Amino acid sequence: MGTQTAAAGAATPGAATDGYLTGFGSPTYRSYVLNALLIIYILSFMDRALLSVVARPLKAEIAISDLAFGLLTGAGFAVFYTIVGIPLARMSERKNRVWIIGISLAIWSAFTALTGFSADVVIGGTVIMTGFMALLICRIGVGIGEAGCTPPANSLIADYYPAAKRSSALGYYAMGVTLGTMLANIIGGQITDMWGWRWAFIVMGVPGIVIAIIFVLTIKEPPRGYSETPDVKKSKRAELWPSVREMFSKPSFWTMTAGATMAAFCGYAIAGFQSLYIQRTFGLSAGEASLWVNAPAYAAGALGTVITGWLAMKMRAKSITAIAWISALGLLISVPFYVWGFTSTSVLICAIGLSLGHFVKYGYLAAQYTISQGVVSPSVRATSTAVMLFIINILGYGLGPPFAGLLSDFVFGQLATAQGFVGFTNAGCDAAAEAIRTAGGATANVAEVLAGMARPITEAQYAFCGPANSQATQYSMLAISGLYAISALCFFLCMFTLKKDMIIVPREYQNSAPMSLRIMLLALGLAGVGIAMYYGAAAMGQMWF
Repeated sequence: MGTQTAAAGAATPGAATDGYLTGFGSPTYRSYVLNALLIIYILSFMDRALLSVVARPLKAEIAISDLAFGLLTGAGFAVFYTIVGIPLARMSERKNRVWIIGISLAIWSAFTALTGFSADVVIGGTVIMTGFMALLICRIGVGIGEAGCTPPANSLIADYYPAAKRSSALGYYAMGVTLGTMLANIIGGQITDMWGWRWAFIVMGVPGIVIAIIFVLTIKEPPRGYSETPDVKKSKRAELWPSVREMFSKPSFWTMTAGATMAAFCGYAIAGFQSLYIQRTFGLSAGEASLWVNAPAYAAGALGTVITGWLAMKMRAKSITAIAWISALGLLISVPFYVWGFTSTSVLICAIGLSLGHFVKYGYLAAQYTISQGVVSPSVRATSTAVMLFIINILGYGLGPPFAGLLSDFVFGQLATAQGFVGFTNAGCDAAAEAIRTAGGATANVAEVLAGMARPITEAQYAFCGPANSQATQYSMLAISGLYAISALCFFLCMFTLKKDMIIVPREYQNSAPMSLRIMLLALGLAGVGIAMYYGAAAMGQMWF
């Protein structure tokens, strides 16, 4: 794996001494590299978010519970994504990062396409692998591939961009989370309505293989630590345990990671079940829910990510801790917007509430990468990013969606038992809703469709399904939305140690928020946690009782 030589605009070795001022390569070439990495990050989230977009038709065909679906969208992906991420990050500190990203992209794109072929495997009349297991294997493959994206990509950005511009570059890259999710909804939802959920995976998986080839042929591997100031000690290699000791010496790294983990727990849970909630509550198809609500909400999130990163960069001249407290405020403010959206009976108000929640919340993505990169030495950056993502993905991504599914299943079960439908699950509701929609919706013969299902349900059960399925999912979304306040508190705590922990604070950025402001912001955070938890509990209590 030799270093690529495509470097249109690559810097010459003689210019290395001023790399901390100019960055690596020409401005045009740096922009090309950053946009290439953004496109790959977008593909990453398109492929992982698509499962949530096609949730209802997929659940109807495979016949799985909300908990099982949560395991597919959460732990099934996150566990292997996280486990493989650490060794790949270590490899990124020694090997060619461009090739690691290219190969990883090709792997996860192939498994995305294969997801479209998931079905029961029958040999001699015996099912040797269920459709759920086939889906799980494909999700594991996508997770293994995507583990090779973010750590080397963040390390590349840190070498291409000087410290003064790194926050905005990382914020721009972080747009991939919301843009990818948005495009998964726009493209995947429409394909699902036209041709079915299987074709959505095939169509969205194949292009990634082509882009992987273009990436490795046109991107140059920069020297490590190229854009660091002369004051930063450059080392050729960082051993694992010294790297871990360095991270443990930085409290702001851990308070940020705690906040980002809780934000991920909530964010992935909502992302996994938001589309299901909209379809169950408003009777929309996958494509309609994606286009009318999900896509605008994630577009707002992408815009909010960029604006927050830009604002933090501008505020940094006055306060090095701005990246932390701006993120904390956004997370705290998102709670009432989510409660508003998830309790509305109007599709329009729901879309507005969720869009505003996404807009103010996603700034923490730029903060998590900026802080994890800024508090450690250059040779430890890929490892610090991987450790952060390990915690975020195991506890946040891995547990968030299953928790949301578990809550939804539990509430639905309680409601079903109270109505005398003991043992009845929401899998039957989703299957019935899709069967009736396919049969013509309002013009369908409901009794005939229900009787002809692979797992028939009664008309009484179907009448119970609509409000109960919506209410169960709503309960889950409200409970999880309130937890964003805890994430905000962690970012508020981070600002107290961030200035001290930063490896290099340029002279023009040496100001920090005054102690009075920090105390005020912390008090605001604590008050916000109490208020958010109170109103979240009140909303759920009113609905439950």
